Amino acid sequence: MATVLLVRHGRTTANATGLLAGRTAGVGLDELGRGQAARTGDRIAAVPVARVVSSPLDRCLETARAIVDRQTGAPPSSVEDGITECDYGRWQGRRLDELAKEDLWRTVQSHPSAVVFPGGESMTVMQARAVSAIRRHDAAVEAEHGPGAVWVAVSHGDIIKSVLADALGMHLDMFQRLEVGPASVSIVSYGTSRPRVLATSTDSGDLSWLAKGVPSGDAPVGGGAGAPAADGSGA
Repeated sequence: MATVLLVRHGRTTANATGLLAGRTAGVGLDELGRGQAARTGDRIAAVPVARVVSSPLDRCLETARAIVDRQTGAPPSSVEDGITECDYGRWQGRRLDELAKEDLWRTVQSHPSAVVFPGGESMTVMQARAVSAIRRHDAAVEAEHGPGAVWVAVSHGDIIKSVLADALGMHLDMFQRLEVGPASVSIVSYGTSRPRVLATSTDSGDLSWLAKGVPSGDAPVGGGAGAPAADGSGA
């Protein structure tokens, strides 16, 4: 089975000022966000990745570039519309503190599967197209590079949360229990019987153990020994 690193883009000015950027064009990383993306690229540099796939929005493309630039060689990269930001419709470009006063906000928090953004898409459609895109690329990477391959998908907070919820077997209505920070790395390995979530929203720590491949097979009763440490001594 292949393994995907789900990377959220670094911080933007919209994030810092409390605006819901959505699909607004030209929203790039701010200075802090560029530093976050660079650090994430440095973390992933220890892992030879087979492919980098990005949302088409600027903030994700910048983050993806920071990852590709730090790889030995240049892994193929592409844009995937299926993991672009949610279409927030008329909510796009508005302040979060203003949106929090609307009735729909409470539904977004407690019952997202019932949400259709005014003039935009539903959160169930958002999850379905994101999960479909991730699983499609994952199968393609495994078919081309083998079950030990690692690849990267650079996307957005709600998109990654919805993909993680699917991998965890969580109903979409519980996905607000997940946090996905700027430039964080979450790790999912898809198997024939079920996905395995190896990490969520990490912003530090060694990733070189991924270069050895994620062991496949049944889940170990009792939890097993964990991933090998970078020096090979065991976790």
